[in-house]
Amino acid sequence: MQIIISKSLKEPIYEQITNQIKSYILAGDLQEGTALPSIRQLAKDLHISVITTKRAYEELEKAGFIYSIVGKGSFVAEQNLEVMREKKLKVIEEQLSAVITKSREIGLTLDELQELMKILYEE
Repeated sequence: MQIIISKSLKEPIYEQITNQIKSYILAGDLQEGTALPSIRQLAKDLHISVITTKRAYEELEKAGFIYSIVGKGSFVAEQNLEVMREKKLKVIEEQLSAVITKSREIGLTLDELQELMKILYEE
């Protein structure tokens, strides 16, 4: 698992971590029961505050993506297939909302956006 942090994004660092770990889990790259790096180790690897990584892990736990065992660490939680599909759908909706916002900013029409999506989808 490789997490890349960009300090130039508007998105807070803890959200960048959270979103990337969610993506790994939803893509099946992190399987149920897989141990995540410790909060301290991840903070050290990313050269960020322990508080930031702790918040990311707390958000992931609240959302049901991971669970923590005191003294043992954090692990990928079991993912119900239907719940997993809903989570993936939510991620897609968020990404599409961002695309729509950017499309409006440059004056792209709905027809142009749909044509672009159709081309990309069929590739």
